[in-house]
This record gives sequence, structure tokens and C-alpha cells, in this order.
Amino acid sequence: MFNVEKLERSFGARVSDITLKEITENEMQQLYKLWLEHALLIFPAQNLTNEEQVVFAKRFGNLEFDLSPISNVRTDGTVRDPNDDDIVKSLRGNMEWHHDSTYMPIQAKGAVFTAHVVPRKGGETGWADCRASYAALDQDTKDKIDELSAYHSYEFSQKDRYGHKSKDVSEFNSYGFDVDPKPLRPLVKTHPETGTKCLTIGRHIHRIPGMTDSEAQKLAKDLEEFTTENQFWTYHHSWEVGDAVVWDNRCLMHQASPWDLTEPRTMYHSRIEGNAITEAASNYL
Repeated sequence: MFNVEKLERSFGARVSDITLKEITENEMQQLYKLWLEHALLIFPAQNLTNEEQVVFAKRFGNLEFDLSPISNVRTDGTVRDPNDDDIVKSLRGNMEWHHDSTYMPIQAKGAVFTAHVVPRKGGETGWADCRASYAALDQDTKDKIDELSAYHSYEFSQKDRYGHKSKDVSEFNSYGFDVDPKPLRPLVKTHPETGTKCLTIGRHIHRIPGMTDSEAQKLAKDLEEFTTENQFWTYHHSWEVGDAVVWDNRCLMHQASPWDLTEPRTMYHSRIEGNAITEAASNYL
């Protein structure tokens, strides 16, 4: 039986004495329950191949996409220009707090992430517990936000802010830039499997109906800072090559920590597809 060690946080657990590429169906059922409870599971020293990662990720559901490198290294092994490269611009964007695919018609359910090349310093991945932060809000704030929704836009959070080149000359695939209309999502959602209320916030929030743009951005930032400035609600993982994690995107935000972008860092990301009803933006139902 595998060993589970809870993090000293409001969420997360480290799982050892397990080999992900060989887990049985019974073990997977137990892992899934642990995942719903802890929202983040960390598996040290798994050293999954890309194919093994995809197989493991699919045990959590269909995939939005099988595998994507999150890396500042070109296919020829050279490190990208840290100052004027569209892929690096996307990495800089990932250093801001966010949920995955809130800017798509269907938000992601979760993700599997593995470490292949890590820098000497920095480059951690952080997560923040949006269940705990919602529960701790004062009642006046809950009353204010419970009925509010926000438009989410990757065009706003990434393309406009980081100055990407046009699609025909950029190496970045611009996934999500052209979504129209922009998805509208409640600021407070009820987790479809646990019933827990949590915030859906982060950098992709663009506009909030009934507010000016400046009011919307201030509210979004206030909620983000309330969530991420509490150390008990956040955890940053210092990667070792071979580590694997899986997190619940419905209730956790995440970010990459800065590192010296002249040093290589290569991670692989498998994104778990959200349910077409429970994770659909309200203007796409």
C-alpha cells in the first residue's frame, strides 16, 4: 500500500511507495478519492516517459490535450532568447496566478505535470487553495461576489499584455487567443464532485458585468491577493527531475516561480478535460 503524507497546508499530499506506471484499478480508485480530498498529489521520483504520463493522466478522464512541453529549450537543445521570444513570453505569463482554460468554453478539470530539466534555483510551481480562501471571506464579501460573474480572456491576459507577434510568424500556437465570445464564469463555483464552494479567479479575468474595468481588475486582484498571501493556503514545490504531480484545476490556482531564463527548464503538461456541463462557461451552456 502506498504512503500518504499530508502537506502542512490546507491542501496537498505527498504520495510515496507507488509506481504510477503500474498502478492497479483499485489503487487508482483510492488515488482519485485522495485527489478530491487534497486537490494536489505529489509523486516524487516517478521518471515517467511522455507516453506513461499520458496513460496516467487519462485515468482521471479525457484529455483537453495529451502533452505539451512547458519549456524555454528549443528542439535543438539551445535555450531561447529570454527577452524577445514568444514562447518565453508565455512562460512569463505562467508566472502569474491562474486556473487553466478558464478562457476556453470548457474549463480544465485538472492537470498532470512532470519535471524533466530543472534550473539550479527557482522555477518552483506554486498552488493556492481557492476553497479555503472563499470559506474565510467575511459575509459581506461573500454576499457581494456570490452573484457576480467574470469574462475570462487569454487574449487579454497574454497576447495584449505580453505583446505576442502575429500568428503567421510566431512559434507560439496562440491556443485560446481567438475564443469568441469570451467565456463568462461565476466568481464563486460549487465543485461538482465535492460540493465545496471555491473562487474562480486569477489573471485571465478580463471584465465583470456591472463594473468598470478598473473596478473589476481591483476586485479580482483583491481576491487573488487574499488567497495567495496566506502561507497556509499556498504551497510551492521545489522540483527534482522525475517528480510528477496531479492537481484539481477546479479549486486550485497555480503559477510558475521565476528563474534565470538563461538556464533551461523543461516540464511536460497533460491537461485533463473538464465536464461539458459543470465546467462550461455560462454563456456556452
